[in-house]
Amino acid sequence: MPKREVIVPEGMENIYDRYHYAPGILVGDTLYCSGQVGRDADLNVVEGAEAQFVQAFENVGKVLAAANATFDDVVEMETWFADSMADLTTFMAVKDRFFTTRYPTWTGFAVKGFSMPGILVEIKCKAVLGLSE
Repeated sequence: MPKREVIVPEGMENIYDRYHYAPGILVGDTLYCSGQVGRDADLNVVEGAEAQFVQAFENVGKVLAAANATFDDVVEMETWFADSMADLTTFMAVKDRFFTTRYPTWTGFAVKGFSMPGILVEIKCKAVLGLSE
């Protein structure tokens, strides 16, 4: 039977301790990543759409790396955009910096807002380890 391992990358301990959720859960070879947003380790929202999208993907990358995975292992991605998808072109350009050859499935949604003011996007992924080998 697969075991359940909590994944908390360095610098994300405050999320686990303060908000009581895991940035990732590894079950067998499947990694479930919590939604990541464009905020820094001090939980400050990054200014500017492109910079915030980059930070959100870097946060996803930290969760993946902590589980010994890469963006090549991601099989599913869901994104939520604040209010509209006005910045979709910018988001896609940033996404293509992280997913360069192996693309996941992707579903995007527009939502009314997030738990912190100023957040423009949230990215949630599922990865299967060993796919990048």
